[in-house]
Amino acid sequence: MAEKTYNVGIYCRLSNDDERDGESASIENQRLLLQRYVRERGWTEIDTYIDDGYSGTNFDRPGVQRLIADAQAKRINLILVKDLSRFGRNYIEFGRYIDYVFPAIGCRFVALNNGVDTANNDSSLDSMCFLNLFNEFYSRDTSKKVRAVRKACAESGKFMGPHPSFGYKRDPANKHHLVIDEDTAPIVRRIFTMRASGMTYRAIAGTLNEESIQSPGAYYYQQKGRSDPRRVNHLWSNTTVKQMLHNEVYIGNLVQGRSGTLSYKSRKHIAKEKDEWIRAEGTHEPLISREIWDTVMSIDEKKVRKSPAAKTEGSIFSGLLFCADCGWKMRYHSDRRKYADGRTVLVKSFLCGNYCRSGKAACTIHSINENVLMEIVLQDIREKALYAEHDQEGLISQIVQMKEKEKHSRVASYEQELKAAAARVRELERLMQNLYEDKCSGVVPQPIFQTLMSKYETERARKAAVLPELEQKVRTQLEACHDANHWAVLIRRYTEISELDETILFALVDRIEIGETKKTGSMRICDVKVFYRYVGNVDEALTSENRDVV
Repeated sequence: MAEKTYNVGIYCRLSNDDERDGESASIENQRLLLQRYVRERGWTEIDTYIDDGYSGTNFDRPGVQRLIADAQAKRINLILVKDLSRFGRNYIEFGRYIDYVFPAIGCRFVALNNGVDTANNDSSLDSMCFLNLFNEFYSRDTSKKVRAVRKACAESGKFMGPHPSFGYKRDPANKHHLVIDEDTAPIVRRIFTMRASGMTYRAIAGTLNEESIQSPGAYYYQQKGRSDPRRVNHLWSNTTVKQMLHNEVYIGNLVQGRSGTLSYKSRKHIAKEKDEWIRAEGTHEPLISREIWDTVMSIDEKKVRKSPAAKTEGSIFSGLLFCADCGWKMRYHSDRRKYADGRTVLVKSFLCGNYCRSGKAACTIHSINENVLMEIVLQDIREKALYAEHDQEGLISQIVQMKEKEKHSRVASYEQELKAAAARVRELERLMQNLYEDKCSGVVPQPIFQTLMSKYETERARKAAVLPELEQKVRTQLEACHDANHWAVLIRRYTEISELDETILFALVDRIEIGETKKTGSMRICDVKVFYRYVGNVDEALTSENRDVV
């Protein structure tokens, strides 16, 4: 009986999850070893299939897919590999190919170094399953070690990303350290400045596109000297701008580990929860000031949206005004009034949003004229600026005293609440333990035991869930640093201010509360409280009322 003719497909693979033992592990040495074996057996080599740089934990590799396709097309009927780990390190997938796919298409499989040959019904096939299992364990162990090393590096402040954020580049002396890229840094600074002035993400992107400024993706591939393989328009988008404005890398911090793979067998990336992110502060030189960053974050928190078309009709106070009584945002309102002499005047004002939505049953009108508000806030800023200029130390001292008093009051309240909740959790756990003992001794019947245990456990779970939140509130109050000195230095710039704009407001003001209007003789007055960033309502520290004529 004539010996069967074998058309051989040689498969070689090398990746980072395999040991690279010098020349013996190279793709070329694998190929030469297997070709010599084919010649010695008198077989026919049809093709060589190579996957270099691919993990063996999955079979979605171009070389393997081409190899399987050729085997199914009967172009080859024998697959030759150096050892089992070269073909794959996934125990389940490997078994599927060896036990089902290859026998079904009449293809023989040979792993040279392991002595495995599916044409021989010997003990080598029995040990193959254990070898495959050990190969998978090796990949799992390697993956754990790599993840642990990367996590440790990220926690120590080393940059572990594939490429730096737009505006930075790798330090030539240390690839894990970032330095400012002077070619793109001005673009980033300008983007933050535009956002701090109240521009929307879309408006910023539109401006950059109109000026033909390269997007981060286009710049990256230009620096690499190759074309962008993605199907994109290479333009700035509102999403790109938003992601950049929320990236802490620009204030000198590294936030890494925001995404990862499902497991060592899957390369699909998934987003991680924020509490899993790895954050390291002060790892490199900041590109923008903390002041600009805080301003941008403040705008986002207030959800201020201003389009170029709306700027002529909108107000610079939008997003900053709140009703002092119900806490709702004030709604901007403009109305054209026609007087007896034929004049038409555009009157701009703010009303309580809760009142506008639901009427007097919800709140009162809390109306204030925009021009009057402009003068009130402008005058208040000037007064505080002059105070800071003439007696900065005295002003700082009073603000710090007020904040310390406020902090201690809140901490005491939170600590008392935390103490009560923790005591109740301990009490419930003791009750549950006693109840269980009574049930075991027969004192408490099973139905009563189940009812009470369910009740205690529900309350215990509810109280236990509140404890972390209370602990965080206590920590926040104790660690809060109201930088009165920074605010005093900041506001001193505005002693000679003559006109308000959005940039000044967002840089200085956190919120403004409008009280209800009251009539006093022929005048109407209302309380206007300006809460400044970093320090809050300074008038409370100065023990003076902020009542202004409206």
